[in-house]
Amino acid sequence: QVQLVESGGGLVQAGGSLRLSCAASGRTFSTYVMGWFRQAPGKEREFVGVIGRSGTMIYYPDSVKGRFTISRDNAKNTGYLQMNSLKPEDTAVYYCAASTTYIIGSWTKGVADYWGQGTQVTVSL
Repeated sequence: QVQLVESGGGLVQAGGSLRLSCAASGRTFSTYVMGWFRQAPGKEREFVGVIGRSGTMIYYPDSVKGRFTISRDNAKNTGYLQMNSLKPEDTAVYYCAASTTYIIGSWTKGVADYWGQGTQVTVSL
């Protein structure tokens, strides 16, 4: 199995940027597909994007496409979520997750094998 720890969250003004990291330990990180989710207070968890094992396959939902970028560095066992042009509605706890499959339908439904503990992102006006 793999353990995931997110970092990099914080408070940022609208229009600003943040980069979240997801450090993995345990089994070889490169064998897992990695994704990001977020959950705002009182709302359901939302899929933010997914990246394949080698980093060549990436999928984003329309809600973040063009503003968020997912990447990974398998040598460092770390995944990243670069968030630009942040909006107050991006305020949420952000989670990274890992799975053995790159099935978009599963990822959009929140199906993953391993989850991090989350990191808070707050975007102020």
